[in-house]
Amino acid sequence: MKYAALAVSAIVAAGLACSAQAAQVGVHDPVIAKEGNTYYVFSTGPGITFYSSTNMKDWKPEGRVFPGQPAWAKQAAPSFDGHIWAPDVQHYKGKYYLYYSVSGFGKITSGIGVTVNKTLDPRSPDYKWEDQGMVLQSVPGRDLWNAIDPNVIEDGKGGGWMSFGSFWGGLKLVKLNDDRTRLAEPQEWRTIARRERPAFTADESGGPAEIEAPFIFRKEGYYYLFASWGLCCQKEKSTYHVVVGRAREVTGPYLDKSGKDMAAGGGSLVIAGDKDWQGVGHNSAYSMDGKDYFVTHAYETADKYRQKLKILEMKWDQGGWPVLDQQDLNRYQSNLQ
Repeated sequence: MKYAALAVSAIVAAGLACSAQAAQVGVHDPVIAKEGNTYYVFSTGPGITFYSSTNMKDWKPEGRVFPGQPAWAKQAAPSFDGHIWAPDVQHYKGKYYLYYSVSGFGKITSGIGVTVNKTLDPRSPDYKWEDQGMVLQSVPGRDLWNAIDPNVIEDGKGGGWMSFGSFWGGLKLVKLNDDRTRLAEPQEWRTIARRERPAFTADESGGPAEIEAPFIFRKEGYYYLFASWGLCCQKEKSTYHVVVGRAREVTGPYLDKSGKDMAAGGGSLVIAGDKDWQGVGHNSAYSMDGKDYFVTHAYETADKYRQKLKILEMKWDQGGWPVLDQQDLNRYQSNLQ
């Protein structure tokens, strides 16, 4: 389940407050898109908070995507409190698609929606988000999976697939229709990663199978599935860390370095944080400007475990597996303008 709602006040304080001394950008579940010479970060928060930058280090607050809340949110999640979780931004056929989650805290009452815009620049006359409504919903008593944390990836034939999921039955993959606002017909589903869920665990409980936040990154003939294990948003008790597996086909199977299927509990460690930065997780990954980047949030021990944006260069070992420099957690600082 998603714990981001617990730290919303910290997001607002760290992400929107400016002072004489530059603050660092406070985000949860960050994703990035580039339009022209400008980068945009979107984050969990009231209405989805977003920021712009020309260098990926100095960020300007740009407000919120939704002035209120999606019209359909209370239908899917009666206890929805206005905090929209885990966006994913994609460019497709000349438009920007922003996928997002609404949910009742710790419940399967969840839904994934998408809103579309011609531009990400809020100063453009063409800037207007047009919500396309709900793409996917999870319902207690019907589903043993949770419809949050969407990420869309394109296969080798141009088809769109959405990975999603949290706790319960793990991470799922479903094919989208051609306009990427609804599920394809006939529907195609896969389980791509999960952790052990003890027998006799009540259906209403997410259980101890701590897995969420899928992100699929394509590189040199492989699809790399990143996932977050552990607990987010628990300050000094946060145990979030990122694992990875890879597959030749977008539908899997995603195998870790030892050959174990992520759908059977496999996953090779990518990064786990350290004494200075805890709860590193819910990442995204991109190729931009000739480099590969790993984008994530982490909690700074020295700043009362406030969550902050981290953008780390991602390199690759001889076996074709992603490698991060742990010291980059301390080197990279995302300043708020």
